[in-house]
Amino acid sequence: MVIKHHIFVLVSLTMIVGCTPMGESIVRKTGTSGNAEEPARVASVQGRAEANRDAVLDPSMQVFIREHGASIRSYADRYGFDWRLILAMVRQESRFTSDAQSHKGASGFMQIMPLTGEQLAKSLEMEDMSQPDDNLRAGVYYLKTLYNLFEGVEEPDRIKLTLAAYNAGIGRIYDAQELAAYLHDNPGRWQAIRDALPLLSKRFYTLHRNVWEQEKPKAGWFGNAKETIAYVEKVINHYDEYRLVLN
Repeated sequence: MVIKHHIFVLVSLTMIVGCTPMGESIVRKTGTSGNAEEPARVASVQGRAEANRDAVLDPSMQVFIREHGASIRSYADRYGFDWRLILAMVRQESRFTSDAQSHKGASGFMQIMPLTGEQLAKSLEMEDMSQPDDNLRAGVYYLKTLYNLFEGVEEPDRIKLTLAAYNAGIGRIYDAQELAAYLHDNPGRWQAIRDALPLLSKRFYTLHRNVWEQEKPKAGWFGNAKETIAYVEKVINHYDEYRLVLN
């Protein structure tokens, strides 16, 4: 019962908090997006990765892998992710800097916000997120918690929605899904959510009146859609590169 309570509180807390300012699947499944442009995109990524192998495997990442590679592989395996996805997130979140601190208070490799970190520490029976490996474990556990909320969504859309929720908070993604459904789009598709996120800003308040009784999104107006969209796409691009150059 205590564990269930912790998970409920964590999910409730992250409705608005968030964490930050494909071939082989991320969750050990094989799937395709069904996008006709996907082969061309993958070929483009492969070309960049092979031409810029040294840039992809930059010194800071090599140091990170040397010092924390065993931990990140262990946590990724425990929670069912490809370790190279987590590596891509660390690159985007903190540039492999363990003491990174955002202006909003997010900290560590996985840039965990203070309130989220407190609940994660309770759920995982940790004192805090100050130790680099603890920060990594908590971030991967949190990612899995969010991933579980999108049951029924097909890959790779599911992981993209999960990444968006990690960045913006699950409440923002739920609002975008509700808005996508209102606009007769598929709320399980990343493209639909990508299109809906900008519509959560205050400038579209007249649209909100038709969707929500309180006349605005449940998690409040959202003005950082560009940041969240860019976050998802950059993490996926990093991940694509790492899959080509790392085993």
